[in-house]
Amino acid sequence: MLQSSRGLCDNTHDNDDAVGVCIVTRTIVGDRRRNPEPFQPSTADLIAAPVAVRATIRVLVVDDDRSLREGLLATIRGEGYDVTAVESGVDALNELRNSEFDIVITDLHMVPISGLDIVQTVVQSKRGTLVVVITGNPTLASNFDVLRAGAWDYLSKPFSATHLQLLLGRAMHVVLQRRELAELRGQLLRKAGHSEQATLLGTSPAFREAVRLARRVAQTDASVLIIGESGTGKELFAQFIHQNSRRALKPMVAINCAALPEPLLESEMFGHRKGAFTGADRDKPGLLETAHSGTMLLDEVTEMPIALQAKLLRVIQDGVVRRVGSERTDAVVDVRFISATNRDPQDAVRSGALRADLLYRLRVVPVIVPALRDRKEDIPLLAAHFLAESWARHRPTPTQPPRLTSATLEHLRRQPWRGNVRELQNVMEHVAVLAESGQAIEPEDLPVVADNKVLPSEREGLSAELLREKYHIAKDRLVTQFERVYFCDLVDRAGGNLARAARMASIDRATLYRLIEKHHIPIPREPALGR
Repeated sequence: MLQSSRGLCDNTHDNDDAVGVCIVTRTIVGDRRRNPEPFQPSTADLIAAPVAVRATIRVLVVDDDRSLREGLLATIRGEGYDVTAVESGVDALNELRNSEFDIVITDLHMVPISGLDIVQTVVQSKRGTLVVVITGNPTLASNFDVLRAGAWDYLSKPFSATHLQLLLGRAMHVVLQRRELAELRGQLLRKAGHSEQATLLGTSPAFREAVRLARRVAQTDASVLIIGESGTGKELFAQFIHQNSRRALKPMVAINCAALPEPLLESEMFGHRKGAFTGADRDKPGLLETAHSGTMLLDEVTEMPIALQAKLLRVIQDGVVRRVGSERTDAVVDVRFISATNRDPQDAVRSGALRADLLYRLRVVPVIVPALRDRKEDIPLLAAHFLAESWARHRPTPTQPPRLTSATLEHLRRQPWRGNVRELQNVMEHVAVLAESGQAIEPEDLPVVADNKVLPSEREGLSAELLREKYHIAKDRLVTQFERVYFCDLVDRAGGNLARAARMASIDRATLYRLIEKHHIPIPREPALGR
């Protein structure tokens, strides 16, 4: 049993498994017992920490020698650490599978599972855990093998209680530093607009601008309209705005205006009185009352029936809620409205699907979430995040996740992603379910199905008649149309100054003159001075 450094120094004998003289050497050359290099602890190594802090450090001791195991257990527990001791590698793997440890101290020579096996397991599945390996009859090669496998440090037999205490102090210092860095990183992520509830990942300019605008408007009670294609993450933006608002501790209630028929949508939003319709056997408050003092998300707001839009407008203006079947005011609410749509709201107004006065109330601040194809530089970050997230969710035992090769990332960038971020998330979950631990994911492992459909935005300006023309005829017509429109606009922006127009278009004047003459573009003349 480990008792004190003095007692251990007097306990010198030839048993390799015994804890003997207090000699520790960083580099082992020749016979260490004949030419010992004494360990000289420095003041920096003597790390003092409150008992309450040490109690948060979990240590696992693995050794098949009972006397040494009990000595380690007593010494480490006496230092105030939370320590568990097991007698075999099999027991150690079970403990690692079921619990989290900050430090593992394991003997190297054990059967059937050796200390090196434990090191490799920890490196693969417990990256935040430090492993210290106890080596008997050490050689330079064996110690290098241990460190190369991923061990943080090693203890060479014989060693003293003092050396063990100092090594634990250094390990504790590393663990606490990692915890502090993790906390700082979490704070930075929260400041940058990330949180566990709403993860907004992306570095592209368009996406960061949307995050910046969402962060600014979050501090107010202004109504926000989030515009973006399906699958771009509009609901995550809504959660982000709510979580960073003064109402963050109050509820956020969401309703999909396209998912329910009009009578049921009205009942869900505004509530109903007993007897208002068949099956209304009691008074029921609506979601607007549930969201009082909090936030309400109106998803797919352009799909809300016109009759309900007028009723909602009254709530936005006055906060007055009247339940279905009621003839009086049932509640006065204070709700912050966030709306979302995958349509152009102005088109919805022009088509009569959305009241203009309601749009003005809901769109105090519009936030436009870009499509994934417009932020392709974010695809590697998002793919890695979704892969790690899905891997952890589908694997009960922590293992090393698969990795995406550079060829795969380039393949992902080339996809159209019509389903946007949601489609990418689905692809990464498919990979996580079928891949092996540590597997290199190649393009052929992805379930991405290429299609030749053209996006509506790509068809703009291309008439059906033009698309049915012969290729060269259609191309010449389109180029001619482009040149005329482009140079008319260019000359207009340059105020008729052709030298300035040539500089703006980065072409020479001769080319500009030729194209202007070709398309018969009129040149506006500047008024003469003095007239």
